Order: sequence, then C-alpha cells, then structure tokens
Amino acid sequence: MEKEKFYITTPIYYPSDKLHIGHTYCTVATDAIARYKRLKGFDVMFLTGTDEHGQKIEDKAKEAGVTPQEFVDNIVCGERGVKDLWKLMNISNDRFIRTTDDYHVAAIQKIFKKMYEKGDIYKGKYVGKYCKPCESFWTESQLVDGKCPDCGRDVQDAEEEAYFFRLSKYAGRVRDLLVNTDFLEPRSRVNEMVNNFIDPGLEDLCVSRTSFTWGVPVDFDPGHVVYVWVDALFNYMTALGYLNDRYDDCDRYWPADVHIVGKEIVRFHSIIWPAMLMSMELPLPKKVFGHGWLLLDGGKMSKSKGNVVDPYLLSEKFGVDALRFFLMRTFPFGSDGNFSNELLIQTINTDLANDLGNLVSRTTAMVNKYFGGTLPAGSGATEDERYLNGLYEDARKSSSEVNLAFNFPEGDPVRFDVELISAALTLREKYEDAMEHYAPHTALAEVFKVIDRANKYIDENAPWALAKDMEQNGARLAHVLYNLLETTRICGVLLTPFIPDSCGKLFAQIGAAGEACTWNSAACWGALPESAAVTKGENLFPRIDMDKALAELEEAQEAARKAALPPIELEPQLTEPVDFDTFCKSDFRAVKVKACEAVKKSAKLLKFTLDDGTGTDRQILSGIAAYYKPEELIGKTLVAIVNLPPRKMMGQESCGMLLSAVHTEKGEEKLHLIMVDDAIPAGAKLC
Repeated sequence: MEKEKFYITTPIYYPSDKLHIGHTYCTVATDAIARYKRLKGFDVMFLTGTDEHGQKIEDKAKEAGVTPQEFVDNIVCGERGVKDLWKLMNISNDRFIRTTDDYHVAAIQKIFKKMYEKGDIYKGKYVGKYCKPCESFWTESQLVDGKCPDCGRDVQDAEEEAYFFRLSKYAGRVRDLLVNTDFLEPRSRVNEMVNNFIDPGLEDLCVSRTSFTWGVPVDFDPGHVVYVWVDALFNYMTALGYLNDRYDDCDRYWPADVHIVGKEIVRFHSIIWPAMLMSMELPLPKKVFGHGWLLLDGGKMSKSKGNVVDPYLLSEKFGVDALRFFLMRTFPFGSDGNFSNELLIQTINTDLANDLGNLVSRTTAMVNKYFGGTLPAGSGATEDERYLNGLYEDARKSSSEVNLAFNFPEGDPVRFDVELISAALTLREKYEDAMEHYAPHTALAEVFKVIDRANKYIDENAPWALAKDMEQNGARLAHVLYNLLETTRICGVLLTPFIPDSCGKLFAQIGAAGEACTWNSAACWGALPESAAVTKGENLFPRIDMDKALAELEEAQEAARKAALPPIELEPQLTEPVDFDTFCKSDFRAVKVKACEAVKKSAKLLKFTLDDGTGTDRQILSGIAAYYKPEELIGKTLVAIVNLPPRKMMGQESCGMLLSAVHTEKGEEKLHLIMVDDAIPAGAKLC
C-alpha cells in the first residue's frame, strides 16, 4: 500500500546575514511536524532553502567587496552558515533550494513569461515608496507614521520602469479563499489580511526592477530582473521539478499540505501566492500557517536592528535537543513569545532535568539496583491491564470514550496502576489532535502531564519501601518499575520529533527497540518486553546552575559580538583641502618625558612633565590613562603640538597636545602614542 504523502515547507530565508533564533524557531517547528508525520508513516517531503536575490544582497556584497554570489555562498554554505546551522539543529529536510540554483532561475523565467503572455503581467512605471530591508513597495496611504508598515523603518522614494502583476484581478477569489476556508491559520491572520489589504483595495504588484541587477533576468526584456516575490514564492514548486528537469516529483507532492511562515510574510503567502497560482491555473496549497515572533526585550528580533540571539551559542552551551525542546514547549505556536536566557534555563531545569530526566534516571537506577538491570518474568502487563488496553483500543476505533468507574479498596495500589496506564493510553490521541492543529506546544504539554503523573506514581508506590522486603513485595516492585518503564517508552516515542537524539539515548537506557518505538506502539500498553535490558546511563539533561550559566553565556555572547565586528575600523580621511600655510601654523615638536603620573580624582588623565628643548619644563595633560601606565612612558620621546592655547583640566593647566593614533579593533577603541627615535633631541621641529 502506497504511503500517504505530506509536503511541508519553511519560508526560504534571506541570507543578508547569519540566521538567528527566530529563523531557528520556524525551522525546528517545521522539522518537528515533518518528523511527526514520518513517525505516523507518511511519505514526507520537507523543503527549506534560501532566497538569495535582491537589492539588499547586492548592496551588502558591494560593502563587503565581493560579488553577490560570493556573498550568499559564504552565508549559506560557509562555516557556521545556514546549512551548518540546520545540520547542527538536526533538521531533517529532504531538499534545500537556493534561488540562485540554475534550474530555479530557468523555471522562474518561464513562469514570468507565461503570466506575461496571459496578460497578467504588464509593463508600467512604479512611483511610490520602497522599503529596502523588506523588499516591499508601498503607497503613501499604506505607510504608518511615514514608515514601512511591516518593519517600521524608513522608506525611500522610488520611480522606475517596471512590470506589474494584475493582483487586483484576483482580489475577489483570494478574499473568498481566506474568508470561507481554513486556508490561512491562525484565524486572526485572516481578519488582518482582509481588513488591512484586500478590502481597502488590492493594488497590482510590482514584479520587476531596473535599479539593480542581482536577480533573475527577464529574458525577453534586458535590463529588468524578476522582483523578489515571483522569484521566491515559486520555489515551493520549482524544488519539486515544476518547469525544470532537476526533479520529477511535482505531481506527487503538489499541492503542499502546509507552508509554515512567520507572520511578517503571511501577506505574501496568503494573498500574492494564491493569486499567482490562480494566474498559472495551478492547484493551491492546502494551508498557510503564520506563526508568531520571538521577541527580545519587547521587540521583534531583526538582523538589521542587531537585536538577535545566536542559536549556535545556545546549542553549544545547553545542547541541541534542549534548545529544540525549549522553542517548542515554551511559546504557543501562533502567538508571539518573549525570549530570555533565564526562561530557557528554567525550562530545561524544570521539564527536562527535573521531570523527564528524573523519571528516566530514578527508574533505570532502581531497576539496576533491585533487579540487576533486567526485570523478572511476570512483571509486565497483567491480564486486567491488557483488558484495559483493549478497551481503549476499541474506543479509538469507534471514536468513543472509556468511562472507568473506580471501586478500589482503600489504599489498593492497583488504583495507581489504572490511573497511570489510562493517562498513558489516552496520551497519543490528545497529542495527535494538537499536532494536527499545528500546536506543538500543546502536544508537549500533554506529554508532560503524563510524565508528571509517572513521577507522582513513584511517590505513591515508594519503591524503596517495597524493596525492604523483597520476598513479600518483590513482584509488586517489579511491576511498578515495569509500569514506569512502559510510561517512559510511550512518552519517548511522542517526544522523538522534538528531541530525537535524546530519545534515542532514552530508548537505549530502558531497553526499547524496533516495534516498541513506533507510532502504533505509543497507543499500546505492554509493548516493552519484560526482559528488556535496562541500563543506568548518563543523565539525559543535567541540571543547570542558573547564575553560572548566565554569566558564561553573557561572556560568550560578548566575545561572539566582538568577533563578528570588522577587525580594524579607521576614521575616514578628511576630504576638505587645507592649504600649506595653514598646516605650517601647527608647531610639532619632539618632547621627552621627564615625569608622568595619574591626575588625582580622574580616571582618564595622565600628567606629563616634558622637556621641549626650551629649558623650561612643559606640562601637558592627556586622557590616555586607560592605555598606558605612567611609569612605562618615562624617558620616551613623543610628539606634541606646542602652540595650542593653554587650557584647564581638573584644575591644572595643560600646555599643548600629545599626538596619538586611534582606531577601533573588534569594537574596542585602541590608542597608541606617537613615539619617535630617542636620538631626536628635545625641541626638534617636525616638518
């Protein structure tokens, strides 16, 4: 039987700089959904990639002194670039597209021409406002306080010949799609699109540019390049082989099941993208899901603003799975969330170290301590528990509920068994419902309810007390530990899409393998063999010292910030000419340092006593205490301007100025006094 297909995509990210935690959030979420579908047995196609054309890239490359292709190659394929980041984060994408790929470029030219020949693209002239960071055109009425409505930054006047897509032609059909279907989620995004963009009047879209060259050339009109959204959006189809021979699975996977995108580009994916597909008479994707932003200090993270969090640093400090888990556990997927390092550490400590880690560690340790790593025969599911399993299985098949009437004698431990097993057997259904509604945070919350119940089960049964009389209580102790192992196994199966490496270690510790780690087994009690070999391995998630970790992270972030700065920054040279006579009015003299000391009550000033060749000592004060110790300057020959008028500094007179050279190195100001050959006599004029 052929597997059911599932096609899921991230947006293609703009490589104007290194990606940050916001991009990681989107990609990890998409990866978790893709892994979940694979776990269920789907034939999954998971696409991600990079959107590499545009004016901003062209300008960035020019600033860096490289070609645009070299610039994007470094960001995408270079060390700690996009591909390295996705490899580090254990992203399981099946395909990676770059819009500079030859097959994509050729396909975009064909698509552009098809829409032109249909009459849906026409030549005109653009006059309006342009936001370079967003690569978006706006009318005056669309601006918010004169700035870009998407990012809030300044716009510039733009006027150039351009081709336009007849977006207005499809306004009615797009509105109907948004209002009367579940094409766009969350639903709040629908109202935003309709009220802010469609109902005020959908204007035709500029789809070519002539003011820069870094883009897909319009092959029938030299000088024009295809504008970003035609180039970018059709990647979802060209990556499957649409109008190219690189791939041949477009018929299988298109239409996409879901495009996962950040809310800032929902407009392009929910209005422009379906309109273009309508123009091309192609099937529409089934869904666009616009997730919220990760906010830092109350504002959206932005490469151009510089307020970003480096996922490399966090992964190296706390582990990849811990970071993946935090991103999916903490923030409701459709809403904005406030990121902080404190919240990250707190989540790791509470959920992973205390709850999951503690459950695995305590359970495996007790199996090894009391039974040498292998439970005895007969410790697995009882006949009553297998019957209970059957009840839940029948209920799932008939879409009904199991209503249990508890009638246990006071203190009967079987009640604890039934409560735990019932929680475990109903978990998969709740988890599945959340994942199908693109709510990974809810799915994880359901898993951790069961983990919490298992930890409570330990306290209810007190295995350490049972172990005091193994002859009397050994069988009960073994069964309690089996139930804990089995609950851990079920939770591990459902956690696998989120923390795959850690779940592999978890399965190894509890002795689960093969069919015991499948989707079907997550709804079955008793899949773990009684004879499974249990080992007490390393702690999956060691507890983190908050204060120490924050201090180390702050230090690492500051070091990374400095490392990313240009190695050397120099003040630009003055362009205003100075005539020779004016230059000669400054009297530069060699001076020898006779004495040097710090000025009291000043953190910056050093006081120099200088021999300037006149026979009378000269005093100059200089704000260089941060760069030199007084004693290391005594005897040095420096250069001073000696004909400046005296001025008071900290109540003392300074007669002249010492010359120094200043530059910035890795964001830190560096200063060097100008020192000359000691053979030059004091008072010698420099010319």
